[in-house]
Formats: sequence, C-alpha cells, structure tokens
Amino acid sequence: MARGNRQLPEVGARAPEFRLPRADGSEMSLAEITAQGPALLAFFKISCPVCQLTFPFLERIHQTGSLSVYGISQNDARDTRDFGTRYRTTFPMLLDSEKTGYAVSNAYGISSVPTIFMIGRDGVIEQVTLGWRKQEMTALGAIRPDDQVPEWKAG
Repeated sequence: MARGNRQLPEVGARAPEFRLPRADGSEMSLAEITAQGPALLAFFKISCPVCQLTFPFLERIHQTGSLSVYGISQNDARDTRDFGTRYRTTFPMLLDSEKTGYAVSNAYGISSVPTIFMIGRDGVIEQVTLGWRKQEMTALGAIRPDDQVPEWKAG
C-alpha cells in the first residue's frame, strides 16, 4: 500500500502522468490510455475485500465499451493475473508494486483502495471515488436493478 499522508488530486486537476508495466508484460502510459478517450483508473490490492466487490462491476463497464477501465495493482504480476481470473476481469491491469516504491500510487495520493479516478481525454481528473459507492457505480451503468449491493463501503 502506498505510504504517507498524501492528498488525492482534486477534480479539475491534471492527472499525474505515468508509464507502468502491464500484467501481460507490455507497458502503458496515461497519455496512451487517454488518447482513446476518458478512462477509469482503479487502484487496488488483491487482498482488499472492497476491491473484490468492486471489480466485477468495473468489468461490466468495460464490457459495454462505453468507458475504458484499467486496474492499477499494488501486487506482483502473477497475483494480479490470478485476481483477474478469479474475479473475471478482462480489462488491462497495470503494476505499481512495492519494489518500485508504489511511485504511481504515491503520485495519486492513494492511502486506501479501491480508489478510482475518471480521467478525461485531456488528462484532467473528472471524478474521484474512494471505496465503493453504489450511486457512482449506478451512474456509470454498472448496477442492474436486481443487484443487491451496499450503498457505501469504505476502502
């Protein structure tokens, strides 16, 4: 987990640029991600129960094709791939691990997971979600009427 008393960037601020390895071995930068349109960046740890709740709903968003979704894992590649398999996520997973000092998590002020940023095509932060928020997941089209999910869960 990222350490320190860092502050999250605010809505309207430019998102910190990064280049991270993907769990599949390639690399990706924020500029490459947002060049294709707005995207959700979901910072997570595989052991986080709220992340485990959230990621299948992020997969629904990814499956619609309406918004790109990227997981940013604070675990190693093998554990991250296993998490993706277990929670049936097919969106790209980027690695911000302990051996690199969680550089991107620290740049984004992450102190709990999941923390989700919606980044616009222009690289500006449009939304920040801490933990699980049913209202925000509903607005993104991830919640179906028959889903029995909590309104809120802290990360």
